[in-house]
Amino acid sequence: MTRYSRPLGSLPPTGAVGGAGRPGAADMERRQFFQRALAATALTAAGAGVGRAALAALPEPVIRTGPDTAAPWLPPGVTGAGRPYRPVVTLNGWTLPFRMNQGVKEFHLVAEPVVREVAPGFEVNMWGYNGQSPGPTIEVVEGDRVRLFVTNRLPEPTTIHWHGQRLPAGMDGVSGVNQPPIGVGKTFVYEFVARRPGTFMYHPHADEMTQMAMGMMGFWVTHPSGRHPLIDDVDRDYCFLLNAFDVEPGARTPNVNTMLDFNIWAWNSRVFPGLDPLVARLGERVRVRIGNLTMTNHPIHIHGIEFEVTGTDGGPVPKGARWPEVTTDIAVGQMRQIEFVADEPGDWAMHCHKSHHTMGAMGHDVPTMIGVDHRGLVQKIQRVVPDYMVMGERGMYDMKEMEMELPPNTFPMMAGHGQFGPIGMGGMFTLLKVRADQKPDDYTDPGPYAYPPGTVAYEYTGQTPPAPRAATTDVPAGHGAHGTHGAATAPPRAALQARKPGAGHADHR
Repeated sequence: MTRYSRPLGSLPPTGAVGGAGRPGAADMERRQFFQRALAATALTAAGAGVGRAALAALPEPVIRTGPDTAAPWLPPGVTGAGRPYRPVVTLNGWTLPFRMNQGVKEFHLVAEPVVREVAPGFEVNMWGYNGQSPGPTIEVVEGDRVRLFVTNRLPEPTTIHWHGQRLPAGMDGVSGVNQPPIGVGKTFVYEFVARRPGTFMYHPHADEMTQMAMGMMGFWVTHPSGRHPLIDDVDRDYCFLLNAFDVEPGARTPNVNTMLDFNIWAWNSRVFPGLDPLVARLGERVRVRIGNLTMTNHPIHIHGIEFEVTGTDGGPVPKGARWPEVTTDIAVGQMRQIEFVADEPGDWAMHCHKSHHTMGAMGHDVPTMIGVDHRGLVQKIQRVVPDYMVMGERGMYDMKEMEMELPPNTFPMMAGHGQFGPIGMGGMFTLLKVRADQKPDDYTDPGPYAYPPGTVAYEYTGQTPPAPRAATTDVPAGHGAHGTHGAATAPPRAALQARKPGAGHADHR
């Protein structure tokens, strides 16, 4: 869902995404809010050098709340400082339209509480920008002069840091260091030139523990102004951010004080099976840009292809420093830009290789029950707890097919179904779908892959021979222990001793 909220004196953006319907109560409320904010604040600038003409009227903020992946957005006839570029596709997100004002690209970000559908049937109260978490992707061209209006509708002050950008220090967005905070109901202006091409992001630098834990972040892509020796043209260009939340079963608001023990591992605040696939036509060159704003690293793995890391938030990687990979580890605060040729048709898994990051919410205090014999125990427990079920005696695979009643608004630990049965994944998992008949610039899901006959693993139904076992070798006579004659006795087994450490770290060695 996309809507536009027109403050007093604003102009419509060029080539806006979607269409605006008739204004309702929510639109009227937002319009009145911006009118009051404009009259009350007269637009406080976040640094010097912003002309008064720029402050004549705010560009209209575009608000989008739907969770689907939006089509790439390219303003007709407007590219900015350089040649036309291939726009990015934000996974389960969208690109923010801009307004051209006397040669300056103007954007309007609104920091506000949002409700994000993380997966079908699972919604989380977050903070974000322009109706969503993450906020919309900002897309410009190297050499563009950009002006960003940031309006604060949060209950506390905020700022925006433009991660990785070369810009004047007064525009860097660290509260108390580079600028005063953006107060509640205030609008600040950031203005600078996009000086180098690459993959960047934006996020707060004011109470960031709370604000980033609530989902405040967004992507930024600066396209090169001309042909670049280290940046190749591609046929498809995807981007998404890695983020994580701690949401108790049945709850809707994340615990912001959690440091590491998260239970919702997301890409662009979505989890599988709510994540859309990445699609490509057979033989196309594909770029995927990934940024990590969680509290841990993530080894991102793609099946079926090899890729190269072609860029970071520090810039393009020299070609002599690249090598083929199938997994790249992305540390906290880092960005990676990978590229590959989609030359193998099929449905290929793409996921974080930390196994708990491809699962839904789970209780970390549940003991391991593998190998525990529950016989005779279940009936006794069911006398007290009638709905009790055995879980984990043979591993967790059976949970894929269990229809367990969960608290409202709780995401299951394992989810998703494919053409061969339950997938049993969640979190940071989606599919790369490569098809020979996928049309260029077509990003629709082609559905399950039609496997050619004889190319799918199948059950063996023939006779299974017995597994070979290593034969026991007797020690020849005369070679027993300590030179004794006759059959040797087996060497005594070493006694296994286990020590349980006491409290604290005094017993650690």
